[in-house]
Amino acid sequence: MTCDPFADLPVLQPGSVWLVGAGPGDPGLLTLHAAHALRQADVIVHDALVDAGCLRYARAGAVLEFAGKRGGKPSPKQRDISLRLVALARAGQRVLRLKGGDPFVFGRGGEEALTLVEHGIPFRIVPGVTAGIGGLSYAGIPVTHRDVTHVVTFLTGHNASGLVPDVIDWEGVARGSPVVVMYMALKHIGEITRRLIAAGRRADEPLAFVCAASTPQQTVLETTLGHAAADAASARIEAPAIVVLGEVVRLRESLDWLGAMNGRVLAAPAAALKDRA
Repeated sequence: MTCDPFADLPVLQPGSVWLVGAGPGDPGLLTLHAAHALRQADVIVHDALVDAGCLRYARAGAVLEFAGKRGGKPSPKQRDISLRLVALARAGQRVLRLKGGDPFVFGRGGEEALTLVEHGIPFRIVPGVTAGIGGLSYAGIPVTHRDVTHVVTFLTGHNASGLVPDVIDWEGVARGSPVVVMYMALKHIGEITRRLIAAGRRADEPLAFVCAASTPQQTVLETTLGHAAADAASARIEAPAIVVLGEVVRLRESLDWLGAMNGRVLAAPAAALKDRA
C-alpha cells in the first residue's frame, strides 16, 4: 500500500500567494509544504538564491519569474516585487513566492506579506531551513554546543541602503554573544571585523565563510576575525556566503561530515571540550 505524502496537505488556491522558504540550496532540504506548493503553482516568483534543482519540482506548465536581488547589480525594487505578487493573485493565479532560506529570516518576507495584507490578498507562510543554521550544518559547524555556547546572534551585514547597519549594538553583540552568524556580510567584512575587534572581540578568534552552502559548489574558508577580510579577498570569496564567528568553528575539524564522505579524516574531539562535557 502506497501513501501519498501530499494527500492531506493544504491546497494552494487561485488568487492566493504562498511565501515559501526553499532552504539554503540542496533541494533535499525543501519541506513537504514547499514541494507541494511547487507542484500546484501557476506562477513561481523566485529569488536568485533558489537553487535550480528546487525549480525542477515545479509542475509542467508553471511560469517561472525571476525576481533576484544581488548587491551591487541591477535588481528589481522590493516594492515592485511585492506589487507583482498582488497583480498575479488578482488575476486568479496560484502564486508561489519562493525565497532562499526562510522568508522571515533576512528574506524580506515580512514586507511582502504586509503588502498582501494591505491589498487583501490571502496568503500562507511556509518556513524554510535558513542558511545560518542549515548552511553551517553542511559545513560541519554547529551554531550551538552545550560545552561551547548557549547563545547565538544572527545579524545582517547591510541595511536597506547597502551600508553596515548602525542600529546594531556592536558592543553588545561583541560582549554578549559567543557565536555571531552574519548574513550578507561579505561586502563589508572589513568594516564589520574592525567594529567587532574595537568592541573587544579577539583578533585570533576563529571565523569561517561558507559559500554556496549545501550545494555542490559549497566552499568553506576557515580563518580568524583579524585576518577575515584579507583572507576572503585572497581566496576570492564570492556571495552567497554566510559568515560565522566563534569557538564553534573549531568543531569543524571533527564534524565536517561532507569532508569525511570525500576522504577527510576527522579529528577526535579536543581534550578541552571533553573535559567540559
